[in-house]
Amino acid sequence: LGVDVLPVVIRYARKRGNQRGLANVKFAVLGGRELLERHVPPHSVAEVHCYHPQPYYDPAKVHLRLITPQFLALVHTALTPGGRFVIQTDNPGYWKYIRAVAPVFFEFRELPGRWPEAPRGRTRREIIATQQKLPVFRAECAAKAGVSGADAVALAEALPPPTFDA
Repeated sequence: LGVDVLPVVIRYARKRGNQRGLANVKFAVLGGRELLERHVPPHSVAEVHCYHPQPYYDPAKVHLRLITPQFLALVHTALTPGGRFVIQTDNPGYWKYIRAVAPVFFEFRELPGRWPEAPRGRTRREIIATQQKLPVFRAECAAKAGVSGADAVALAEALPPPTFDA
């Protein structure tokens, strides 16, 4: 299931998926936070991937950033034991923030270099960033064991919001 809040992004993704014959992929115009809050039962998902979340450069829109402690708690709760969270961005400020908060919920493993199975990139944004010689930051994370949903919420409340300068 691929989700994005922008219909144009979903239309493009659906078109590319159809061109590639990916009949098993579904798309929805929906935010990742809303998906996890409203539609995903706890411990029911093996993997969550988040590629290039919008950093929102305008200080008035910082509150719209997806990667927050509360979102990471939702991801952790949605994952099956040992479930995997994959995250990628080309924004150094966002990456610094992610590296600071994600390890609270996950065993965080930064991935140097490109994806072995997709050296050009997994996403259009990654391909463009690579062509523009921008750094692309990647991590694979495993949900930490022994952290309950209530624990994750408490941890999230103690962490800073993503108010970094993008």
